[in-house]
Amino acid sequence: MIEIPSDLNPDLVPLAFLLGTWEGAGVSDFPGAEKCNFGQSVTFSHDGRDFLEYTSHSWVLDAEGNKVRPLESESGYWRIDKDRKVEVVMVRDQGIVEIWYGELADQKPQIDLATDAVARTAASGPYAGGKRLYGYVKSDLMWVGEKATPEVPLRPYMSAHLKKVVTPEEVADMARNLGDLPDDGIAFFR
Repeated sequence: MIEIPSDLNPDLVPLAFLLGTWEGAGVSDFPGAEKCNFGQSVTFSHDGRDFLEYTSHSWVLDAEGNKVRPLESESGYWRIDKDRKVEVVMVRDQGIVEIWYGELADQKPQIDLATDAVARTAASGPYAGGKRLYGYVKSDLMWVGEKATPEVPLRPYMSAHLKKVVTPEEVADMARNLGDLPDDGIAFFR
C-alpha cells in the first residue's frame, strides 16, 4: 500500500510510491567489469521541499549471499513537474555527475529515465550515458539500468528487485490497526 505523508510537498505526490528504504539483490554484468550478484539499499526521503532525496549503496555478494565489498554508491535529488516529467541530478562514487530526464508513466507507478548530461572526473572510468526504468510492482521496487561507454553501445548492465524495509514504528502502527484478534493464537486458524 502506498502511503502519502501529510508533510509531503504536494508536487511530489506522484512519486510517493518511491518513499522509504528498499533493500534487495540484483545482477551486474557489463563488458570489462566483473559480473556479479549484488545487494542494494536504496532510500528515498523528503523534508517538505519540492524534491526527493535519493541514496543508494550496493555491494558484491558471494555465492552464499554474504557481503564481499562495496560495489557502487550514488546520491541525488528527484523532482517532478505538473506534466509528469521527472528530472534527477545524481552523483556517483566513481566520479560521475549525471542529469537524467524522463517521465512517470500514465496510470502506473513506472519511471523511464535517460541521461541528458554527464560530467566525469579524470579518475572515473569511461561512461557516455544511460537509461533506467523504475517500477513499483506488487509492493516491490524493481529497476533496470542500461549503460554506454565510448567502446560499448547502450546495453543493460544492472537490475535489482527491492523490498520495502518496515521500521519498528511502522510495525507498531500496523499492530494498533489490526483490531481485536483471538487471544489464544489457535482460534485465528480455525
